[in-house]
Amino acid sequence: MAKENRKYKDSVFCDLYYSDETAEKNLLELYNGLFDADLEDISLIKKVRLEDVLFRNMKNDVAFSVGDRRIILSEHQSTINPNLPVRMLMYIAREYEKLMPVRARYSEVQYGLMTPSFLVFYNGEEDQPEEQVLRLSDAFAEPCGSNGNLELEIRVVNINTDKRHELLEKCGTLRQYSEFVEKTRQFNGNKKRLERAVKECIKEDILADYLGRKSEEVVNMLMAEYDYATDIEVHSQEAEARGEAKGRTEGRTEEFVQLVLKKLKKSCTVAQIAEALEETEDKIGWIVEIAQRYAPEYDERKILDEVMRLSKFQWGNG
Repeated sequence: MAKENRKYKDSVFCDLYYSDETAEKNLLELYNGLFDADLEDISLIKKVRLEDVLFRNMKNDVAFSVGDRRIILSEHQSTINPNLPVRMLMYIAREYEKLMPVRARYSEVQYGLMTPSFLVFYNGEEDQPEEQVLRLSDAFAEPCGSNGNLELEIRVVNINTDKRHELLEKCGTLRQYSEFVEKTRQFNGNKKRLERAVKECIKEDILADYLGRKSEEVVNMLMAEYDYATDIEVHSQEAEARGEAKGRTEGRTEEFVQLVLKKLKKSCTVAQIAEALEETEDKIGWIVEIAQRYAPEYDERKILDEVMRLSKFQWGNG
């Protein structure tokens, strides 16, 4: 498997709402649909996608501001990740850090921040409600109560066509993207069938202009996504096979964490550690993120305990 398949690949969703020549128009339509607005000035839209916020494997899908009033951070997900509120907190904190002048942080005059909105667009195959909310407070060890409470809520919108979310009626591009996913989902891994599905979408006026311009690129993006998912599955199976030979789950995880820490203490980057251990940057980055909480001593026992407690790695559990 080509090594580049392990790296972050832009999806069709990200291309539509961030990279394509129609991205700003699509974002304006999305904003109007989300907030029942009727803005027409496309110059109000500014793409502020957050890349490499903490580690190389952390990359926000689509973030944009509208004038100087609101900033929207969104993720496109095929699974519901309960840790997304924590990631969004990291994203918005870093963005505010960039936006707010250092002197203003110590000024006696209130500095006006853009109002944040956090969104997840879900289109996975697992049945999920039409809409739900993920809350940062659900991760707290103890309830905060009314004093010093910290909260962040993410609106999770199910954009699968069968859910018929009202946002799909308000945003034609999002509706057509959802229809496109429905058309192509069953053909992942078969390039000829994907090409045929793309042609069918164009014929049925589903993202016709976009696909007409970028059909080959879109097929390549879909193939890359499939290869990435397959790569993750293969490496998980290999890890499980190695684990069965070594014994208990905790022992395998402890050995892996020790290897990561050894590299980290030598000032290796996440990318370098991932390459050396032949693992994904996502897994390595998550361990490094935990380890940094115990820097510079890197208390191995505490780090391992936290890894096991959070059960990020399902070694030997399929």
